[in-house]
Amino acid sequence: MVERDPRREAQFPGMEKRTGKPMAHWFQFMESQTGRKYEEQMETLRDEHGFTRAQANALIMYMKGSTSSRRVETPSDYVNALPDPQRSTAQFILDTIGSAFPQLELVIAWNQPMFREGKRYYFGLSAAKNHLLVAPFNADVLDTLEPQLSGLKRNKKTVQVPNDWEVDTALLTEMVSRQLPQ
Repeated sequence: MVERDPRREAQFPGMEKRTGKPMAHWFQFMESQTGRKYEEQMETLRDEHGFTRAQANALIMYMKGSTSSRRVETPSDYVNALPDPQRSTAQFILDTIGSAFPQLELVIAWNQPMFREGKRYYFGLSAAKNHLLVAPFNADVLDTLEPQLSGLKRNKKTVQVPNDWEVDTALLTEMVSRQLPQ
């Protein structure tokens, strides 16, 4: 699978083609936007200048000094950057899914660890300050498993687990197995 170039500059040719103006014009324009909020800059670039969402974000972030949309290269990088006990819990969760479903590939997508097979994603993990989020890629799975989620906070498509969660391996494997083709 061909990976998208994460460098912000990779968007520049598309910006020039879409707007008909060179990047020097857009750099100068963005200097005039200094002090405006991100959302305001996005709206201006999209609504008044025809940028796509991805292009507007790339230009704004580039001007703020961010040269890449990629924050971590590997799932290990992601987990190792977490403080304990979050790190230990996250690693145990990923190890549980990886052991139970060796056919799934652990990758970084959307700057977080995800398990996939081909182009289909089955499970993701992300970290917030006070909890971890586990995400099967099918909200119906969470509806089915609602009784087993007792004591955990369920969001629309994710479940919050404490940083020091005593990992429920049966629950995690059920989240994935219910999505796999029979």
